[in-house]
Amino acid sequence: MKKIILLLLLAGCTGFAQKAKKDKELETLFNLMKGTYNSEKQSKADEDYFNISLKMIPIWKNKGYYLYVEQALADKQDKPYRVRIYHLVRKGDQYISEIYTLKNEKDWIGKGATPEAFDKLTEADIELKQGCEVLLKKTGDKTYAGATGDKTCPSELRGAAYANSTVTLSETQLISWDQGFDKDGKQVWGAEKGGYVFDKVK
Repeated sequence: MKKIILLLLLAGCTGFAQKAKKDKELETLFNLMKGTYNSEKQSKADEDYFNISLKMIPIWKNKGYYLYVEQALADKQDKPYRVRIYHLVRKGDQYISEIYTLKNEKDWIGKGATPEAFDKLTEADIELKQGCEVLLKKTGDKTYAGATGDKTCPSELRGAAYANSTVTLSETQLISWDQGFDKDGKQVWGAEKGGYVFDKVK
């Protein structure tokens, strides 16, 4: 009887250790994503690309892995064209970046400078973009790659019917390619030659 109990305890400890290890990997991904980026180098090398500022700031630390995200032209950072909240979760060997919109996004622009301000934001103030989550897998030491599902993310921007996004991430760069397509599969917005290369600046 004692032997059986000992085996059960050991099995439970092993499962806990594996869970802790996976959570540590999720935290590694989270730490890679957070920070301030721009595409200045790419914009100087190729005039088809703009210098875009991308900020991903940790919020709601006691609730999980949440990032407040602002994306804007580098010279118009006070007027971001994309305001989101990302929530990172894990499912097996896959990491999921859920995408949320903010119902009153104008009230939160610039608040990334004081992340504690988001403690007043509630889950009722954000809305999940169904089908727009990015599914990531680890591809190497501190490198990840993934994409949205095929035609799963609805979009009405500039006549689009759906949007696709692909992402690759390392310690120094985030490459993101967002494209919108109409119902016939014709691209109607987004970069055409490849993704935006965002260099991490801090």
